[in-house]
Amino acid sequence: MWCISRDFPAHAQHIAVEFVHPVIVGKRALPAVALTGADLVAQVRISAQPGDIVIAVADGADEQVQAVMRRAPAWGVTTLWIGNGVRPHDGAADHVLWFDDPDPRLPATGEFVLMYHLLWELTHVCFEHPGLLRQQPECTDEVCITCSDEGRLGEVINLAPDGSATVRTASGVETVDTTLTGGLRPGDLILVHAGMAMTAVDEGGAR
Repeated sequence: MWCISRDFPAHAQHIAVEFVHPVIVGKRALPAVALTGADLVAQVRISAQPGDIVIAVADGADEQVQAVMRRAPAWGVTTLWIGNGVRPHDGAADHVLWFDDPDPRLPATGEFVLMYHLLWELTHVCFEHPGLLRQQPECTDEVCITCSDEGRLGEVINLAPDGSATVRTASGVETVDTTLTGGLRPGDLILVHAGMAMTAVDEGGAR
């Protein structure tokens, strides 16, 4: 678990400390690290691996957190956003825990702490009682990727002279053809289909 917050680094550090200490002594702990600093996108990019979780504490207008959340599907990570005031747009994160109260002093009260303490405790309840989490049946049907409408988010790592690009996706690092897009740069987000970059994703934020 990677905990991030540019404006409230103490919250990121507090969340990380809680999750490495189980609710019940001797029970399972979670590896959690707080990432702080000016460039959260770069820090999460080099730290996160597919299957990880990124939890952010920030208001809905935080451009760094927005950029991390946009890239998360390409990195294969699950996202959770805690904040207050104007909510992020629908789908901005996998999970949003939000206070509608716009008071800028709210993060300095105990409300945020109560929120992630509840999350911490419920997580360990689920570890103790795994039956509470209903597992989704695995799809075993064969699907033709070429014929399907599959469009996976990818982040450009680098570009080659032959028109191909090395791209990071939730499945790992791939090489894709950029004939249909062109003009890409490292850090750009694209939709990948059947080994081709179909279009660039308009993000309007930090790379």
